[in-house]
Amino acid sequence: MHLHFTRGWRRPASALVPSVALALIVAATSGCSIRQLAVNKVADALARGGGTLSSDDDPDFVKAAAPTGLKVMESLLTESPRHEGLLLATAKGFTEYAFAFVDAEADELESKDYAAATAMHARARRLYLRARDYGLRGLEVRHAGISKALRTDAKAAVRPLAKRDVPLMYWTAGAWASAITLGKDSPELVADQVAVEALVDRALELDESYEDGALHSFLITYESSRQGAKGDSATRSRTHFNRAMELSRGLLASPLVSFAETVSVQKQNVAEFRDLLNRALAINVEARPGWRLENLVMQRRARWLLSRVDDLFLDVAPPPKPD
Repeated sequence: MHLHFTRGWRRPASALVPSVALALIVAATSGCSIRQLAVNKVADALARGGGTLSSDDDPDFVKAAAPTGLKVMESLLTESPRHEGLLLATAKGFTEYAFAFVDAEADELESKDYAAATAMHARARRLYLRARDYGLRGLEVRHAGISKALRTDAKAAVRPLAKRDVPLMYWTAGAWASAITLGKDSPELVADQVAVEALVDRALELDESYEDGALHSFLITYESSRQGAKGDSATRSRTHFNRAMELSRGLLASPLVSFAETVSVQKQNVAEFRDLLNRALAINVEARPGWRLENLVMQRRARWLLSRVDDLFLDVAPPPKPD
């Protein structure tokens, strides 16, 4: 897994259509300033979120609906290209869609149809880069030149960033890291890892509890590929895992799945692997309706991972029988 599936973007595609239609009518019959006002009103609504897909109990429905909403966001950005809230929502939406419905599904397909899975992973990489670019555009609104600066002196580039920038930092870094994971054959892309680390580390410094531990959940997986870090990556990952579980109050499956897939496999600890994934599956998705979709997606991944125990571990004992 490259990036845990975090809060779903919060506006059903079906709810977008009337608002967009109204904006287009106003744009066609009014002057430029009124047209821009209409576009910005719709963009504000999308950026804030209204109805929610994150509480939906049907991932397949969300998979079908999401592209329409994302294309609406992109269309509005052609009219209002510096709308920071909409840039954030678009970066977030493309990242989540790429992970939940392209990247993760490609992983599941790989053992059955390698060629098709490879094509899906390539598509996921393109979507992650699209998300990254929207995130960088969002950061540019308040920090002109940061995209270039991140590639020349990343640590200096992130110093002026503040707590209000953390959402854009998180989604930009998440999309970027996921693209790098799928782009190991691109030295230019791999070289951008320094920028990812600078963004994530600065975001953690500014607001380590962001989105109920999302940064810590990200770092559970990321620590295993951090460049030049001292000490054991598994120890660092466990620290982030414990904090993510604390901040999410144990109601999110993603930290459990991330740690099992990364550290338990690395350490060949099959008992821990099974325990963590079964704990993820035991989470009541109704306990936090706003996290329902994320938990359903991650529980699906947990079931898939449990089905691959023989592939992931060299010496596998059968699971203990229930009393």
